[in-house]
Amino acid sequence: MCGRFTLEPTAKFYERFQIENRLDRLVPRYNIAPGQQVPVVISRSPNRVLMMHWGLIPHWAKDPKVGYKMINARIETVAEKPSYRSSVKAKRCLIPASGFYEWHKSIRGKEPHFIGLKDEKLFGFAGLYDIWKNEKGEEVYSFTIITRPANKFMAKLHDRMPVILYPEHEAQWLNKNITDPNDALMFLEPTIDSRMFEYTVSALVNKPENDSPEIIKPIKRQ
Repeated sequence: MCGRFTLEPTAKFYERFQIENRLDRLVPRYNIAPGQQVPVVISRSPNRVLMMHWGLIPHWAKDPKVGYKMINARIETVAEKPSYRSSVKAKRCLIPASGFYEWHKSIRGKEPHFIGLKDEKLFGFAGLYDIWKNEKGEEVYSFTIITRPANKFMAKLHDRMPVILYPEHEAQWLNKNITDPNDALMFLEPTIDSRMFEYTVSALVNKPENDSPEIIKPIKRQ
């Protein structure tokens, strides 16, 4: 699964994701948690970046609180579940990230680990979004991150992991002309183990209000 991640935007953030517009404010985030607003990339000829709520609220939902249960979507069922079925056809997105966290049970308790890619300071999670309207008719954009069974590298920490798109597949994933779910999902390939790294971090990450560079510093196991 994916319940926390980081985004340290470099000077080439907009160029990296081929984004046309600019956000009013783009700052490093070291502990992004569900329910928070996050930069998300969508295709609108060319790509655009919008701030979206993490936790997908289906357009037909009566209560927006359902979003807290939809921070992740399993790749095996996104094309079938009513909550995601329409989004996988026409509302696919890219969630920029620089790393993510996973917790692993050990003799010392649940230890948080930071995971990233060795040669990529920025990468994109495959995601889905939807647009819900509140009682005032205001549009609320929200998203979910797609997960898949863990590769060998991640299996030592958890049985699932977020789908990290290969850069060469990002454009196809966002391509609005691809409406068949099977055609879109074929671009969500497993991450090669050798691309990844991980290390243990402090329990500071356990509290969403902690959001500083200290969180991603490695700590030595005792």
